[in-house]
Amino acid sequence: MPQTLKTKVLVVGGGPGGYVAAIRAGQLGLETVLVEADRLGGTCLIRGCIPSKALIHAAGLYAEMAQAADLGRFGIHLKSKPRLDFNETVEWKESVVDRLSNGVAGLLKRANVKVLSGWATFSDAKTCTVAGAEGPIEVTAEHVILATGSVPAELAALPFGGPVISSTEALSLSQVPKHLVVVGAGYIGLELGIAYAKLGSAVSIVELQDRILPLYDVKLVEPVRRWLDRHDVTLHLGAKALGHGGRALAIEAAAGERLALPADRILVTVGRRPNTMGWGLDATGLAMEGPFVKVDDRCATSTTNVWAIGDLVGEPMLAHKASAQGEMVAEIIAGARRRFDPVAIAAVCFTEPEIVSVGIGPDEAPGGVELVVGQFPFQANGRALSMDAGGDGGFVRVVARKSDHRILGIQAVGRHVSELSAQFATLMEMGAVLEDVAGIIHVHPTLSEAVHESALKALGHAIHI
Repeated sequence: MPQTLKTKVLVVGGGPGGYVAAIRAGQLGLETVLVEADRLGGTCLIRGCIPSKALIHAAGLYAEMAQAADLGRFGIHLKSKPRLDFNETVEWKESVVDRLSNGVAGLLKRANVKVLSGWATFSDAKTCTVAGAEGPIEVTAEHVILATGSVPAELAALPFGGPVISSTEALSLSQVPKHLVVVGAGYIGLELGIAYAKLGSAVSIVELQDRILPLYDVKLVEPVRRWLDRHDVTLHLGAKALGHGGRALAIEAAAGERLALPADRILVTVGRRPNTMGWGLDATGLAMEGPFVKVDDRCATSTTNVWAIGDLVGEPMLAHKASAQGEMVAEIIAGARRRFDPVAIAAVCFTEPEIVSVGIGPDEAPGGVELVVGQFPFQANGRALSMDAGGDGGFVRVVARKSDHRILGIQAVGRHVSELSAQFATLMEMGAVLEDVAGIIHVHPTLSEAVHESALKALGHAIHI
């Protein structure tokens, strides 16, 4: 017979949604158990957001040193090219992951959350059996928070295995592939493809649609497209991957011809799907909405006191959305009146250069709404120029309703612009108008001055252009 455990709150999944929900529940004095089959931190911390950004950072440093050896940079010259020990790079990346995962464990312990390591399988909506090293444990809870996340989507023609890898394996390779083919030109594929191009791979990108980053408008994407062109990353747009063999990927190109692309590794990044398999979803009797678990604006499912958050409940599949939902659900269980109704959720592509977008773009006006747009280039921003971030075509753009100047969207493309995302989201969430931004004294010299100038531009009196 398995051990039995009863608790107030059961959280299944230790990613940014689940562990935040568990910590907040513990802080609120709720008896809480968290179950995680892998390491604490989930996809984002262990095999996604954090390790990919570590790899991107290391790749950028290597590329800059290589340029200093070839041509010199800012008067800095190296006598020889840098030597890359990729195993050491991966070890450093793992040390960052380890530190953060251990930090999550410490936070859970401080919040008095009991952590069970093992795979949870539900027999009904409130009961699961956790299969772990210490034997099976049956857990029954008054409230269940499902935070099982998502997994990489496969292609029928390119199932994972051998040279065909997902983003998970791409972050733990033993060596930099000589030829890397990326199937899918969304943000995951481009982030990793650009990183490996900087590390020395010959990179080709295959995309079924006719442009890269199809969820973003052409002007935002153009600086990234130019970077790819300058660094000999080959694009096959409107192309279909057919299969692989003999260190090559067969594709059908846009014009209908068939090509064989050299490929030591084939990285498939065609999206992610909610992780609904293997943990007993059928036994819970939850209503579904397509592939996702159906929830209301409190993240409540169709079963009383069963909640679902994060990638499991739909787009956008972003870690910060999952964390916000997890915190909210814990507070609702504790008696608060909350609902998940953000004005907008910012998204970032850590490409070269980076892209940030929140709210609507200039071509997405709601019916009958007239827009005013202000755009300011980083080539006119002193901070950008002083760190060589002004020559890649980057800009900040603000989109506002013409009638009352209410900001409806803000976008940026350029080096380091991910750090502006919080200001963008704050302005949207606080209901700012153009005059609010124009009246804020922005620190000089910083990239944020471009936000100020974009608002001034929309008002018709930008100072520096």
